[in-house]
Amino acid sequence: MKPEIHARSSAWRSRPTPEPHAAIRVARRFRASPARVFEAWLDPAIARRWLFATATCPIEQMQIDARVGGSFRFVEQRYGEDVSYRGEYTEISPHRRLSFILATDRDRHLVTRVCVDVSPLKSDGSALTLVHQDVPRQHASHTRARWIGMLYGLGATLDLLALS
Repeated sequence: MKPEIHARSSAWRSRPTPEPHAAIRVARRFRASPARVFEAWLDPAIARRWLFATATCPIEQMQIDARVGGSFRFVEQRYGEDVSYRGEYTEISPHRRLSFILATDRDRHLVTRVCVDVSPLKSDGSALTLVHQDVPRQHASHTRARWIGMLYGLGATLDLLALS
């Protein structure tokens, strides 16, 4: 039996090459337990303090439906404009893993994936590893810096909550 040979159509060859995407990995340790770190992602009262928020651009509106298939939306005010982050939870394994798709209203066609793994440290505290996939390469550096800043804010928020 002869193998079939299929010629590629000229339409296929003329398609623009898809923009290359990057995967961003950020890791951080916290003094808080894995349960407390995990809850900070899904508890609206805590998440609004650090998730997508900055000192100069606090979160104006937010909704979290913390279940697989549930959605979230965070709106910040940046330079007089609303910037909206929205997504859907694809995996919630309490105190261990949270995965979600993420998009912004500015780039509705661009959907990325975020996976957050939390694990206990041998000493007190926890380790968090975040992987953000399908990020356009031209946005990778900025996106990585934003996650580093947000995780710093998460640490500061958890430290403040531990004091109260």
